[in-house]
Amino acid sequence: MKEIYEKMGLFYLGKDAEDDSLTLNKSKHLTTHAIIIGMTGSGKTGLGIDLIEEAAIDNIPVLVIDPKGDMGNLCLAFPEMKPEDFKPWIDESTAQAKGMSVDELAEKTAKMWKEGIESFHQDLDRVKRYAEVDKTIYTPGSTAGVSVNILGSFEAPGEEVVDDVDLFASLINSSVSSILSLIGIDADPVSSKEHLLISNIFYYFWSKGQSLSLEELIGYITNPPFEKIGVMPLKTFYPQKERLELAMKFNNVLSSVGFSTWISGEPLDIGKMLYDKNGKAKIAIFSIAHLSDNERMFFVTLLLNRFISWMRRQRGSSSLKAMLYMDEIFGYFPPSKNPPSKEPMLLLLKQARAFGIGVVLSTQNPVDIDYKGLSNIGTWFVGKLQTKQDIEKVVDSLSDGEDKKEVAEKIANLKGRHFYLKNVHEDDVREFYTRWVLSYLKGPMTKDDIRRLMKDKKTEVQETPAVTKTSDSDGGMKPIVSKKIKEYFNDTNINSDDPFYPYIYANAKVRFYNQKRGIDFEEEFDYKLELYEGMNTIDWEEAVEERPTNLSRKYKSSAKFAKLPEIVENATSLKEFERKLKDYLYHNKKIELFACKKLKMESKLGESEEDFRAKVDGVLKDKKEAEIEKIEKKYKTKFERLQDKLQRLEIKLEKEKSDVSSKTTDTLLDIGMGILGALFGRKSSAVTKGASALKKGGRIVKEKRDVEAVEMQIEEVKEDIKNLKEELEAEIEKIEEKYDPSNYEIESVSIKPRRSDVSVEDIALLWEK
Repeated sequence: MKEIYEKMGLFYLGKDAEDDSLTLNKSKHLTTHAIIIGMTGSGKTGLGIDLIEEAAIDNIPVLVIDPKGDMGNLCLAFPEMKPEDFKPWIDESTAQAKGMSVDELAEKTAKMWKEGIESFHQDLDRVKRYAEVDKTIYTPGSTAGVSVNILGSFEAPGEEVVDDVDLFASLINSSVSSILSLIGIDADPVSSKEHLLISNIFYYFWSKGQSLSLEELIGYITNPPFEKIGVMPLKTFYPQKERLELAMKFNNVLSSVGFSTWISGEPLDIGKMLYDKNGKAKIAIFSIAHLSDNERMFFVTLLLNRFISWMRRQRGSSSLKAMLYMDEIFGYFPPSKNPPSKEPMLLLLKQARAFGIGVVLSTQNPVDIDYKGLSNIGTWFVGKLQTKQDIEKVVDSLSDGEDKKEVAEKIANLKGRHFYLKNVHEDDVREFYTRWVLSYLKGPMTKDDIRRLMKDKKTEVQETPAVTKTSDSDGGMKPIVSKKIKEYFNDTNINSDDPFYPYIYANAKVRFYNQKRGIDFEEEFDYKLELYEGMNTIDWEEAVEERPTNLSRKYKSSAKFAKLPEIVENATSLKEFERKLKDYLYHNKKIELFACKKLKMESKLGESEEDFRAKVDGVLKDKKEAEIEKIEKKYKTKFERLQDKLQRLEIKLEKEKSDVSSKTTDTLLDIGMGILGALFGRKSSAVTKGASALKKGGRIVKEKRDVEAVEMQIEEVKEDIKNLKEELEAEIEKIEEKYDPSNYEIESVSIKPRRSDVSVEDIALLWEK
């Protein structure tokens, strides 16, 4: 029976508290978002992990924001349930407190976990399927897990965002607010000079599709690329001296000892973090328990904004395509304040559904969540609550005609792992208890725990080659070069006595044109090629893509300069450098598109392979879900007919033998009813009661012929339900095979520039220190 709900877009969450039938929830219902509410010890973390495990098994990627450190447990899945798998995660003091050795407790834990999983109709094969899903713990601002390059670049959003005026403004506002929070400034977007200045800088570059690094931002704060803010001259609105003070605050962040951990590691590329190159879903866990409050707010806001930018590039979908889970929303989405994270979170709750993205939030205190956000949430999981305020916040949505005092009392007395489930797509409110998680729950992850888990996953950060300094370390007079060679000076360290070092700087444009695909796109490149003593060849592959922020044609007379290689000092011009650069761009630059001919789909300009595969996967999921909807209609009438027949037979059996309880329906029928009920909706509580009554009476041998006849009919109905299930399974098997992504080949299509479409706009000798 497990094979059915695994294939029908259903999440297995646990068992009904009344009759132990399976609690199943359609995954597509989570596109209207969900919230898990419950006090400490209610089982919120376990339910959250259940949801994430179900998504991963169904090839739905999940981005997890983990402020407390609990969600790293998602990485502890042991398919073979060996004691030695559990042993490294058993705390010695815990074992001693139980009067056991670590080995004994590991053996006991492994046995308990295996039995717990199997008690909920799960097997080790299911654990294996989940364990095979790629999981990464990212630790921004720390090297404990996989580092993330957060401040290396404030990536420009795509055209989809820029063209949406309100969204673009929202993205800039929250980004700037989060950046200013790094230096302790709580800025108002309308009245704060700091906010307005940096907002205008972001608008200037992002509207052109240009990303910004923190170094570039600091440079543009002191030297903005515009003369006015609004109608006021820049020097009146924000004098140079004040701008320099603001730049210095950011420079202090840049120069701090711990800053290197914010600019090293993997780029914050949401698509690559959620999908591998084969389109397989991944779980990306962002552990932020080690950060300060300001750093957490900065990172969460930046991450949400980056997630929105990725989301807006996705194709619309009615099925669940990806999930964002936040383990504790307190402080990030309050009702009365406006922290930087609030605006992007509200935007996600309003817009994500259209893209097949589900947001799941968890909290101990529902009163600390903005009511506008709660109004956009369709599924509520409510566990035990104790404070009057918290209970009053949720009681209205759960009462469903019942006495509110009685409902409030039930909420206050719920057992651990028990939750009320209210889904706007269903008519009833039901109590269930969560299934046993597939992951081992050891408790909060320490930095050492994360370091052990991620040891093999950490990517080696490529170090930038050191500048090859000349033997004259103190520098000397400026070398004389041909008048035909343009020179720029970029003094990034004004108070330093270091010499200027030489580079060739070039700005080039490459046009990509393809009439058939309607592509006419020009890309701009900025390169710095290091010059060193003894250099005798020109190789632009050694250049770095970098745009200097403060180019000047002047320098101080007291400045010192490193030596130039003869290849430049003796040159009459930089024509050879220019020619080599054009050749390099012509041979190496191309636009790569991706195509799936079977679906007649082709990627958009700038769309990554991971994003395109995700789009293909979304189309396949939508097609699969559409065909499953047809199957639902096909089987619904049959299912209801069997329900009615079963109820009539139950009544008849009770009349014929009222003193004998019915126990004919076995576990298979319970599970089958749970699955079909989840698909077609619960008809009435009488069905559940009928199934429960039959379960109690089916094995008692009846002597009377009329009772035997009814029992025989009941057996026939059971057989019909079983056959219905097998037919359904067979049809779904065909659909699964039909829409398996492995049957849909992704091809690469390259568009190269013409030689005439490669131009070097500017090339100069750059002196930089």
